[in-house]
Amino acid sequence: MTNNINKTVLITGGSRGLGKESAIQLAKNGFDVIITYQTKEREAENVVKEIRDLGRKSISLKLDLAKSETFVDFVANLKVALEKGFSKTKIDALVNNAGSAYYAPIAETTEAAFDEMLSIHLKAPFFLTQRIFPLLNHGASIVNTSSGLTRFSYPNYAAYAIMKAGVETLTRYQSLEFGKNQIRVNTIAPGAIETDFAGGAVRDNKDLNNMIATNTVLGRVGLPDDIGSVVTFLCSNESKWINAQRIEVSGGIHI
Repeated sequence: MTNNINKTVLITGGSRGLGKESAIQLAKNGFDVIITYQTKEREAENVVKEIRDLGRKSISLKLDLAKSETFVDFVANLKVALEKGFSKTKIDALVNNAGSAYYAPIAETTEAAFDEMLSIHLKAPFFLTQRIFPLLNHGASIVNTSSGLTRFSYPNYAAYAIMKAGVETLTRYQSLEFGKNQIRVNTIAPGAIETDFAGGAVRDNKDLNNMIATNTVLGRVGLPDDIGSVVTFLCSNESKWINAQRIEVSGGIHI
């Protein structure tokens, strides 16, 4: 993907998990990378160092996706960082990756938890992208993050999954409205991946891991690298004719 050299991407939640792996994969394919973090500053700076060791430019910026009132200041900081650290005024790709898990039956889901899922998983990609839109280059790419749980259902994930379903609809509308700027918008829907998400359940619970692997055609759960490579592809010029799509990356679970 050599034609992506010197392009700049912003990834929310890049200090760990899928965001970290995507950031590294993008850097290996020529992108300069800006990552955000909420509380894990040290982990974020470790990712920045790893990217810089690959010969690419990188910085980290603090961002709390649950607080949309901070997005104006975040974008102002992003503008300054772009000019100082990258000698640029715009970015070439945005990956709305950051998120958190919530696990409870509908009967026990609190309104506060529901509102938090709404803010982080649906309100944030809507309004953060709205604020960042003026900083996106003509022909940029946006990648939103959904979940396999919008296609198949597991108990206790209702509050999380319905927000991700909203993200998939948001993707189509963003694609429609941003098309005049030749900006592509796609959704990636990961299956179960071995990370620390949801307390590392898929990674650490052998029974859960085996159950998922048994129900997956390729016979295993996903790894972060399985997702990072697809995110990189969707941010790259190689995917220039893919738009408004939901791409599930799950190894063929529950087909």
